[in-house]
Amino acid sequence: MNEKTQVSIESYIDSPEKLKTLYRRVLMVVSLSQIFGGAGLAAGITVGALLAQQMLGTDAYAGVPSALFTLGSAGAAFIVGKLSQRYGRRIGLSTGFIVGGLGAMGVVLAALLNSVIVLFVSLLIYGAGTATNLQARYAGTDLANNKQRATAISTTMLMTTFGAVLGPNLVELMGKVAQSIGIPALAGPFILSAVAFIVAGLVLFIMLRPDPLEIAKAIAAHKLKVDQENKAQSPHASGNKRGLAVGATVMVLTQIVMVAIMTMTPVHMKHHGHGLAEVGIVIGFHVGSMYLPSLVTGILVDKVGRTAMSIAAGITLLLAGLVAAFAPSDSMLLLIVALSLLGLGWNFGLISGTAQIVDATEPATRAKTQGKMDVFVALAGASGGMLSGMVVANSSYAALSLAGGLLSLVLIPVVIWSRRAV
Repeated sequence: MNEKTQVSIESYIDSPEKLKTLYRRVLMVVSLSQIFGGAGLAAGITVGALLAQQMLGTDAYAGVPSALFTLGSAGAAFIVGKLSQRYGRRIGLSTGFIVGGLGAMGVVLAALLNSVIVLFVSLLIYGAGTATNLQARYAGTDLANNKQRATAISTTMLMTTFGAVLGPNLVELMGKVAQSIGIPALAGPFILSAVAFIVAGLVLFIMLRPDPLEIAKAIAAHKLKVDQENKAQSPHASGNKRGLAVGATVMVLTQIVMVAIMTMTPVHMKHHGHGLAEVGIVIGFHVGSMYLPSLVTGILVDKVGRTAMSIAAGITLLLAGLVAAFAPSDSMLLLIVALSLLGLGWNFGLISGTAQIVDATEPATRAKTQGKMDVFVALAGASGGMLSGMVVANSSYAALSLAGGLLSLVLIPVVIWSRRAV
């Protein structure tokens, strides 16, 4: 760190008002990147299973795309976390988004070549964008105090809504654009993903200065030095490991349930006569419910508590599974309700779980630890995506939905145990 940078960081330590201004600016920049990141993520989610079904000719492996880009996101989460810890959020996040954009380009190439191998490799790389889109939520918390953290997470996630809702509803249009230039229709949304992820990366690379994680680490080091000089004990959380375990469990279970049901819904709808535009509407409501309630959720997590909102996540996901399982296959309305509840339950779980992870980490190792936690989340999603196709092929969409809803109830004893253990 050069002398000029050191002076710049010290100016934030000495001026709470300047630090508050930087905090707001970081939220604005991350939120802007999330608009593009959400579009890149949602467009691929909507048609990934349909593209695999078309190229492989079977439903049994329709969950493979979701599993692959979620598996790719597991590796990317670890790498982005390490890069962020070493070089700052700006380098880590911008790299992840741009690599994800290159993966989306690879999916388009795979469709052109009709190559399953190129498709699978590209989906793994595309996962970097998925991982980065999720990890960007941590950047907003670096300069937040413990009463602002969930609200900071939710602010950046809320902005994802604009791109996330727009992406699925551009599926049909992007399919027509792709066909007009000789590309298969189902690859069209990945053209949007490529552009959106790369723009998100450039926004962060150009605008996220000074780096919030570097400032947070400097402030933590300064406080530690002051505590040592005053012979005060540093407030290191004795429950860190427990907080990490509970936060990770909440995020992992909600991810498994959400990915499993979401992945097979487009395939289920297609089998029962619904068109691509109708699939886009249902997934649009789902993704909107994943992100749009975020600001209210963040406030509730900060005010009502992490435990109460984790329990709410389990109950909401159970309702989603029940509605999806028993809804008539030709009912667009009930499918929209089911997928909206699924998104809302995921939102409750992700924000409450993330807040617990941030509470349990120190700036010196925060990004690396967060990256590791997101690896587990991504692997959970990969498992949910992979198993979902097999369950539906050997049983039914209703059985999958019911099993997912019941699994979500595991959240309740976990968070109750965490309270009793304090």
